[in-house]
Amino acid sequence: MGILSLPQLLLFQLILNLLLSFSVSWAGSDSAPDQDFVQCLLSHSQPSHPISEAIYIPNNASYASVLRSYIRNLRFNTCSTPKPFLIITPLHESHVQQAIVCAQKQNLLMKIRSGGHDYEGVSYVSDLPFFLLDMFNLRSIDIDINSETAWVQAGATLGELFYRIYEKSKIHGFPAGVCPTVGVGGHFSGAGYGNLMRKYGLSADNIIDAQLMDVHGRLLDRKSMGEDLFWAITGGGGASFGVVIAYKINLVRVPQTVTVFRVERTLEQNATDIVYRWQYVAPKLDTDLFIRLTMEVVNITGGPLSTGGENYKTIRASFIGFFLGNSERLLSVMETGFPELSLKQSDCIEMSWVESVLFWTSFPIGTEPEALLSRKPQVLVHLKRKSDYVKTPIPKIGLMWIWQKMIEFEVPIMSFNPYGGKMSEIPESATPCPHRAGNLWKIQYATNWEVSGAEASDYHLNLTKKLYFYMTPFVSMNPREAYFNYKDLDLGINNNGKASYFEGRAYGIRYFKDNFDRLVRIKTEVDPGNFFRNEQSIPTLP
Repeated sequence: MGILSLPQLLLFQLILNLLLSFSVSWAGSDSAPDQDFVQCLLSHSQPSHPISEAIYIPNNASYASVLRSYIRNLRFNTCSTPKPFLIITPLHESHVQQAIVCAQKQNLLMKIRSGGHDYEGVSYVSDLPFFLLDMFNLRSIDIDINSETAWVQAGATLGELFYRIYEKSKIHGFPAGVCPTVGVGGHFSGAGYGNLMRKYGLSADNIIDAQLMDVHGRLLDRKSMGEDLFWAITGGGGASFGVVIAYKINLVRVPQTVTVFRVERTLEQNATDIVYRWQYVAPKLDTDLFIRLTMEVVNITGGPLSTGGENYKTIRASFIGFFLGNSERLLSVMETGFPELSLKQSDCIEMSWVESVLFWTSFPIGTEPEALLSRKPQVLVHLKRKSDYVKTPIPKIGLMWIWQKMIEFEVPIMSFNPYGGKMSEIPESATPCPHRAGNLWKIQYATNWEVSGAEASDYHLNLTKKLYFYMTPFVSMNPREAYFNYKDLDLGINNNGKASYFEGRAYGIRYFKDNFDRLVRIKTEVDPGNFFRNEQSIPTLP
């Protein structure tokens, strides 16, 4: 054996010290991870980027805070929730490579988390032993206004992206969700949508390049990965095909002044007729205008449905608008296209695009844009989400029946997000997300609760399933479509065994329709051993 160089000696000493410390930490632990895995990680570590600084084990003082920091659903933040035996928080691309290579050698299950807003906790929970690759440290954002593009690492949040665009330009934005703490990696790879989609399409429609670490530990860009794999990770979920390090996006133009509004109407204020009309006009209005409709049960004191001033329940419909222009032009569009809402000048608030993001996230008017840099959610609750697509307007008698069921259950809230515009122009096969032309709007069922425990959880989950069941006559069918980023394990779970393809097809057809089989073929080609897997990943061919 030759004489080791100084960097090799330092690395060797580092490995010995870390192995000794890990051995002491794991002594007597029934859930100790395979020490061979850690030894493999350390032996592949680069002296200039030591992976030891990115490894957390349960006995580490920071383990719990690192794990909990990006759990956005309190259903999965309990003592009984399965925990990873180890967390890796890459500080460099080489750490991702080392995790992939060593995990395959040890046949270990890896979960990949970028922001933690995965509704079912699939990115950080498993009933099988697993380790967590948490991308939150890889969060650089490089804005190039001259080319109107940006490179965004997967661990960045939407709020950080929006703020960095705002720093460089007041006339650029990006079509993505309005929750600023959502991670870019999951949002973009699952398609991503927001109130700019009628004008500019989905987030995935505006991705022009990517960096992906594949199953062989190779860092690929669009050219080296090929168009099939690039297509798959722009709407089909990156976690089935590799680890997305970064995306390159096209920025979009926005005016210096945009207008927002929020108009509320109850059943007693003619909400049924206004909602009925919204169905017909919202997908056909000027593409500069997006009007989300949210319906919820509220308590009212007094009124025509009560005597003696007692409380009663009714439906409140909230029309939340975003318009790429000033209020004068907005009022003209509304007077022609949707006069039933009776939008007034006093309802309209003119502001910059970045301020509109804060408005849509329910920050108080006047909040400084720096609030978008916070990684702490405004609220943390137990939650359940489901989704649907509507292709035919619901008759008034159907709406009244829905109101009756909502009042009976009290939860969940339903949000209708209109399509049309750019969404009707892009073919279903352009990205894996097929929900394009033919859809009038998408439904999100949102149930939140604060009380912990299995009883409260079962109660709210059951009510959500009931309302979802009662909506069956009014939504898409064969298949009943669902939005992949609104992960819903009720649609099926993949055990990744011999029946993996057929289990995957149960939910895959609903998320991806005819694009599912193409995703399966790509998955089989790039990851035939199904290393990148989870409860709703793309399966390989049998």
